[in-house]
Amino acid sequence: MFKLMVRDDLYLKMLEPKDSRAVYMQIQQSKDVLRKWLFWVDGTKQLEDTEAFIEESMKQAAANNGFQAGIWHQGQFAGIIGLHYINWINRTTSIGYWLGEPFQGKGIMTDACRALIDTLFSEYDLNRIEIRAAVQNVKSQAIPERLGFTKEGCLRQCEWLHDHFADHFVYGLLKEEYEARSK
Repeated sequence: MFKLMVRDDLYLKMLEPKDSRAVYMQIQQSKDVLRKWLFWVDGTKQLEDTEAFIEESMKQAAANNGFQAGIWHQGQFAGIIGLHYINWINRTTSIGYWLGEPFQGKGIMTDACRALIDTLFSEYDLNRIEIRAAVQNVKSQAIPERLGFTKEGCLRQCEWLHDHFADHFVYGLLKEEYEARSK
């Protein structure tokens, strides 16, 4: 089971069924903030929806095609970071993430991403990591920008978000770039 210590008060752990209630409650508590950028929030209406998500994420991990990890800060569930997929032939992946409102603005997601990126390049031997963020989601864009990703372009109208199409910026980081900065 994947578990990654980020710092003394912060770790990432693969989601499992016993986490369902904590995940569901954080989504409900932060619904107004999260739904602005995440289409699936409105579909999370009951605990069973979260249980089904965790079950699917466990299947994804078992198939070695990505995973969803809970972010735990000071013993509390704070959000999720995960890999949408892993393309083992091209050694690429895409990171997605969200944090509950009480945990935002504390550097938690930047530190979580940094630790995960290090693991993906060193232990998974991936070559390229991508992060996408809605053009209007400045807070989400700040994370890959802080971590040295290159803004590679804009995917126009690539996501239906409640009542409109949203554009996404695409950020990429190559293993060689990461290693050069780490020296």
